[in-house]
Amino acid sequence: MFVLELTYTAPLERVDAALDQHVEWLRKEYAAGHFLAAGRKVPRDGGVILAAGMDRATVERIVSEDPFTLAGVCEYRITEFVATTTAPAMEQYREQLPS
Repeated sequence: MFVLELTYTAPLERVDAALDQHVEWLRKEYAAGHFLAAGRKVPRDGGVILAAGMDRATVERIVSEDPFTLAGVCEYRITEFVATTTAPAMEQYREQLPS
Protein backbone atom coordinates (compact mmCIF):
# COMPACT_ATOMS: atom_id res chain seq x y z
CA MET A 1 0.00 0.00 0.00
CA PHE A 2 1.15 3.55 -0.63
CA VAL A 3 0.60 7.00 0.79
CA LEU A 4 1.06 9.59 -1.95
CA GLU A 5 1.60 13.03 -0.49
CA LEU A 6 1.33 15.98 -2.85
CA THR A 7 2.88 19.33 -1.96
CA TYR A 8 1.99 22.30 -4.14
CA THR A 9 4.97 24.08 -5.66
CA ALA A 10 3.01 26.78 -7.46
CA PRO A 11 0.38 29.38 -6.51
CA LEU A 12 -3.16 28.06 -6.03
CA GLU A 13 -4.28 29.84 -9.22
CA ARG A 14 -2.01 27.51 -11.24
CA VAL A 15 -3.12 24.49 -9.21
CA ASP A 16 -6.78 25.36 -9.80
CA ALA A 17 -6.13 25.75 -13.54
CA ALA A 18 -5.19 22.04 -13.67
CA LEU A 19 -7.79 20.85 -11.13
CA ASP A 20 -10.44 19.56 -13.55
CA GLN A 21 -7.89 17.42 -15.37
CA HIS A 22 -6.49 16.19 -12.04
CA VAL A 23 -9.99 15.12 -10.91
CA GLU A 24 -10.49 13.22 -14.18
CA TRP A 25 -7.15 11.49 -13.62
CA LEU A 26 -8.26 10.56 -10.07
CA ARG A 27 -11.52 9.10 -11.42
CA LYS A 28 -9.59 7.00 -13.95
CA GLU A 29 -7.33 5.60 -11.21
CA TYR A 30 -10.30 4.87 -8.92
CA ALA A 31 -11.97 3.00 -11.81
CA ALA A 32 -8.76 0.99 -12.32
CA GLY A 33 -8.85 -0.01 -8.64
CA HIS A 34 -5.60 1.77 -7.79
CA PHE A 35 -6.85 4.50 -5.42
CA LEU A 36 -8.76 4.00 -2.17
CA ALA A 37 -9.10 7.58 -0.90
CA ALA A 38 -7.89 11.07 -1.77
CA GLY A 39 -8.32 14.61 -0.57
CA ARG A 40 -6.86 18.03 0.13
CA LYS A 41 -4.55 18.66 3.05
CA VAL A 42 -5.62 21.23 5.64
CA PRO A 43 -4.33 23.87 5.23
CA ARG A 44 -4.59 23.59 1.45
CA ASP A 45 -0.94 23.18 0.53
CA GLY A 46 -1.32 19.83 -1.21
CA GLY A 47 -3.17 16.54 -0.95
CA VAL A 48 -2.98 12.90 0.04
CA ILE A 49 -3.89 9.76 -1.91
CA LEU A 50 -4.09 6.23 -0.49
CA ALA A 51 -3.22 3.67 -3.18
CA ALA A 52 -3.04 -0.13 -3.24
CA GLY A 53 -2.75 -3.17 -5.46
CA MET A 54 0.34 -2.30 -7.49
CA ASP A 55 4.10 -2.15 -7.28
CA ARG A 56 6.23 0.95 -6.78
CA ALA A 57 7.17 1.23 -10.47
CA THR A 58 3.49 1.38 -11.39
CA VAL A 59 2.82 3.98 -8.70
CA GLU A 60 5.67 6.11 -9.99
CA ARG A 61 4.33 5.84 -13.56
CA ILE A 62 0.81 6.81 -12.46
CA VAL A 63 2.13 9.80 -10.47
CA SER A 64 4.11 10.94 -13.52
CA GLU A 65 0.84 11.05 -15.49
CA ASP A 66 -1.00 13.26 -12.99
CA PRO A 67 -1.95 16.55 -14.69
CA PHE A 68 -0.62 18.34 -11.58
CA THR A 69 2.78 16.72 -12.22
CA LEU A 70 2.63 17.53 -15.94
CA ALA A 71 1.72 21.16 -15.15
CA GLY A 72 4.61 21.40 -12.69
CA VAL A 73 2.42 22.51 -9.79
CA CYS A 74 3.23 19.80 -7.24
CA GLU A 75 5.82 17.36 -6.00
CA TYR A 76 5.02 13.86 -4.77
CA ARG A 77 6.38 12.01 -1.78
CA ILE A 78 5.67 8.28 -2.14
CA THR A 79 5.65 6.21 1.05
CA GLU A 80 5.17 2.46 0.82
CA PHE A 81 3.95 0.51 3.84
CA VAL A 82 2.62 -2.94 4.67
CA ALA A 83 -1.00 -2.62 5.84
CA THR A 84 -1.06 -5.47 8.38
CA THR A 85 -4.13 -4.09 10.15
CA THR A 86 -7.16 -2.34 8.66
CA ALA A 87 -10.70 -1.33 9.47
CA PRO A 88 -13.13 -4.18 8.79
CA ALA A 89 -14.37 -2.42 5.62
CA MET A 90 -10.82 -2.54 4.23
CA GLU A 91 -10.08 -6.14 5.16
CA GLN A 92 -9.44 -7.07 1.50
CA TYR A 93 -6.38 -4.77 1.56
CA ARG A 94 -4.69 -6.37 4.58
CA GLU A 95 -1.17 -7.52 3.85
CA GLN A 96 1.28 -9.97 5.36
CA LEU A 97 4.78 -8.96 6.37
CA PRO A 98 7.39 -10.40 4.03
CA SER A 99 9.16 -13.41 5.50
